[in-house]
Amino acid sequence: MILGMSLSTFTTLHVVTSLIGIATGVVCLFALLSSQVPSGLTATFLLTTVATSVTGFFFPNLKIGPPVIFGVVSLLVLAPVLLALYRYRLAGPWRWIYIAGAAFALYLNSIVAVVQAFQKLAFLKPLAPTQSEPPFLVAQLVVLAIIAGLTVLALRSFRPASS
Repeated sequence: MILGMSLSTFTTLHVVTSLIGIATGVVCLFALLSSQVPSGLTATFLLTTVATSVTGFFFPNLKIGPPVIFGVVSLLVLAPVLLALYRYRLAGPWRWIYIAGAAFALYLNSIVAVVQAFQKLAFLKPLAPTQSEPPFLVAQLVVLAIIAGLTVLALRSFRPASS
Protein backbone atom coordinates (compact mmCIF):
# COMPACT_ATOMS: atom_id res chain seq x y z
CA MET A 1 0.00 0.00 0.00
CA ILE A 2 1.16 3.47 -0.90
CA LEU A 3 -0.83 6.43 0.46
CA GLY A 4 -3.75 4.06 1.04
CA MET A 5 -3.67 2.69 -2.53
CA SER A 6 -2.50 -0.62 -3.92
CA LEU A 7 0.79 -0.48 -5.79
CA SER A 8 -1.14 -1.04 -9.04
CA THR A 9 -3.55 1.83 -8.37
CA PHE A 10 -0.73 4.14 -7.26
CA THR A 11 1.28 3.28 -10.38
CA THR A 12 -1.71 4.01 -12.59
CA LEU A 13 -2.23 7.36 -10.84
CA HIS A 14 1.47 8.19 -11.28
CA VAL A 15 1.41 7.29 -14.99
CA VAL A 16 -1.82 9.18 -15.71
CA THR A 17 -0.48 12.23 -13.86
CA SER A 18 2.71 12.05 -15.92
CA LEU A 19 0.83 11.75 -19.21
CA ILE A 20 -1.39 14.72 -18.32
CA GLY A 21 1.77 16.68 -17.52
CA ILE A 22 3.33 15.78 -20.85
CA ALA A 23 0.19 16.55 -22.87
CA THR A 24 -0.45 19.90 -21.19
CA GLY A 25 3.26 20.74 -21.33
CA VAL A 26 3.32 20.24 -25.09
CA VAL A 27 0.26 22.47 -25.51
CA CYS A 28 1.83 25.12 -23.26
CA LEU A 29 5.11 25.00 -25.17
CA PHE A 30 3.26 25.57 -28.45
CA ALA A 31 1.28 28.41 -26.82
CA LEU A 32 4.55 30.16 -25.94
CA LEU A 33 5.28 30.42 -29.67
CA SER A 34 2.43 32.92 -29.92
CA SER A 35 3.29 34.66 -26.62
CA GLN A 36 0.48 33.01 -24.71
CA VAL A 37 0.53 31.45 -21.26
CA PRO A 38 -2.83 29.68 -20.89
CA SER A 39 -3.31 29.94 -17.13
CA GLY A 40 -5.37 26.80 -16.53
CA LEU A 41 -3.28 24.57 -18.78
CA THR A 42 -0.06 26.01 -17.43
CA ALA A 43 -1.14 25.41 -13.84
CA THR A 44 -2.16 21.86 -14.78
CA PHE A 45 1.19 21.25 -16.48
CA LEU A 46 3.18 22.54 -13.52
CA LEU A 47 1.05 20.80 -10.89
CA THR A 48 1.08 17.43 -12.64
CA THR A 49 4.79 17.65 -13.42
CA VAL A 50 5.60 18.39 -9.77
CA ALA A 51 3.19 15.63 -8.70
CA THR A 52 4.85 13.16 -11.06
CA SER A 53 8.25 13.85 -9.55
CA VAL A 54 7.00 13.76 -5.97
CA THR A 55 4.95 10.58 -6.37
CA GLY A 56 7.96 8.89 -7.95
CA PHE A 57 9.68 8.98 -4.56
CA PHE A 58 6.91 6.89 -2.96
CA PHE A 59 7.61 3.72 -4.93
CA PRO A 60 9.06 0.86 -2.87
CA ASN A 61 12.65 -0.28 -3.25
CA LEU A 62 13.68 3.15 -4.45
CA LYS A 63 17.42 3.26 -5.15
CA ILE A 64 19.58 6.16 -6.21
CA GLY A 65 19.56 5.87 -9.99
CA PRO A 66 18.11 7.60 -13.05
CA PRO A 67 14.49 7.76 -11.78
CA VAL A 68 15.51 9.41 -8.49
CA ILE A 69 18.00 11.71 -10.18
CA PHE A 70 15.41 12.76 -12.80
CA GLY A 71 12.88 13.44 -10.03
CA VAL A 72 15.29 15.56 -8.00
CA VAL A 73 16.51 17.49 -11.05
CA SER A 74 12.94 18.08 -12.21
CA LEU A 75 11.92 19.51 -8.84
CA LEU A 76 15.04 21.69 -8.71
CA VAL A 77 14.27 23.02 -12.19
CA LEU A 78 10.60 23.59 -11.42
CA ALA A 79 11.31 25.77 -8.36
CA PRO A 80 12.63 28.75 -10.38
CA VAL A 81 9.99 28.07 -13.08
CA LEU A 82 7.26 28.54 -10.49
CA LEU A 83 8.98 31.67 -9.14
CA ALA A 84 9.40 33.05 -12.65
CA LEU A 85 5.73 32.66 -13.48
CA TYR A 86 3.92 33.31 -10.24
CA ARG A 87 6.24 35.64 -8.32
CA TYR A 88 8.14 37.56 -11.00
CA ARG A 89 5.46 37.39 -13.72
CA LEU A 90 8.03 36.58 -16.43
CA ALA A 91 9.67 40.00 -16.12
CA GLY A 92 13.19 40.48 -17.45
CA PRO A 93 15.39 37.37 -17.25
CA TRP A 94 12.54 35.42 -15.63
CA ARG A 95 11.02 35.06 -19.10
CA TRP A 96 13.82 32.83 -20.39
CA ILE A 97 14.19 31.10 -17.02
CA TYR A 98 10.53 30.12 -17.25
CA ILE A 99 10.67 28.96 -20.87
CA ALA A 100 13.93 27.02 -20.56
CA GLY A 101 13.00 25.48 -17.22
CA ALA A 102 9.47 24.49 -18.18
CA ALA A 103 10.74 22.97 -21.43
CA PHE A 104 13.49 21.08 -19.61
CA ALA A 105 10.99 19.70 -17.08
CA LEU A 106 8.79 18.62 -20.01
CA TYR A 107 11.82 16.98 -21.64
CA LEU A 108 12.70 15.03 -18.48
CA ASN A 109 9.11 13.80 -18.13
CA SER A 110 9.01 12.89 -21.83
CA ILE A 111 12.28 10.95 -21.73
CA VAL A 112 11.00 8.92 -18.79
CA ALA A 113 7.87 8.20 -20.86
CA VAL A 114 10.05 6.96 -23.74
CA VAL A 115 12.00 4.70 -21.38
CA GLN A 116 8.81 3.33 -19.86
CA ALA A 117 7.22 2.82 -23.28
CA PHE A 118 10.15 0.70 -24.46
CA GLN A 119 10.10 -1.27 -21.20
CA LYS A 120 6.35 -1.84 -20.91
CA LEU A 121 4.73 -1.78 -24.37
CA ALA A 122 4.79 -5.18 -26.03
CA PHE A 123 5.21 -3.81 -29.54
CA LEU A 124 8.20 -1.60 -28.59
CA LYS A 125 10.07 -3.89 -26.20
CA PRO A 126 11.41 -6.22 -28.96
CA LEU A 127 12.76 -3.21 -30.86
CA ALA A 128 15.08 -2.27 -28.00
CA PRO A 129 15.30 -5.00 -25.36
CA THR A 130 18.38 -3.47 -23.71
CA GLN A 131 17.47 0.15 -24.49
CA SER A 132 20.74 0.67 -26.30
CA GLU A 133 19.44 -0.25 -29.75
CA PRO A 134 18.92 2.32 -32.55
CA PRO A 135 15.09 2.59 -32.26
CA PHE A 136 15.39 3.60 -28.61
CA LEU A 137 18.16 6.10 -29.31
CA VAL A 138 16.25 7.54 -32.27
CA ALA A 139 13.14 7.98 -30.11
CA GLN A 140 15.19 9.84 -27.51
CA LEU A 141 16.80 12.05 -30.15
CA VAL A 142 13.43 12.86 -31.73
CA VAL A 143 12.05 13.95 -28.34
CA LEU A 144 15.16 16.04 -27.70
CA ALA A 145 15.07 17.65 -31.15
CA ILE A 146 11.39 18.54 -30.96
CA ILE A 147 11.52 20.01 -27.46
CA ALA A 148 14.84 21.80 -28.03
CA GLY A 149 13.63 23.23 -31.34
CA LEU A 150 10.37 24.47 -29.86
CA THR A 151 12.24 25.90 -26.89
CA VAL A 152 14.58 27.91 -29.11
CA LEU A 153 11.62 29.21 -31.11
CA ALA A 154 9.77 30.11 -27.91
CA LEU A 155 12.82 31.90 -26.49
CA ARG A 156 13.03 33.97 -29.67
CA SER A 157 9.36 34.77 -30.08
CA PHE A 158 7.73 34.85 -26.64
CA ARG A 159 6.98 38.28 -25.26
CA PRO A 160 4.77 38.30 -22.17
CA ALA A 161 1.85 40.73 -22.21
CA SER A 162 3.21 42.58 -19.17
CA SER A 163 6.54 43.45 -20.88
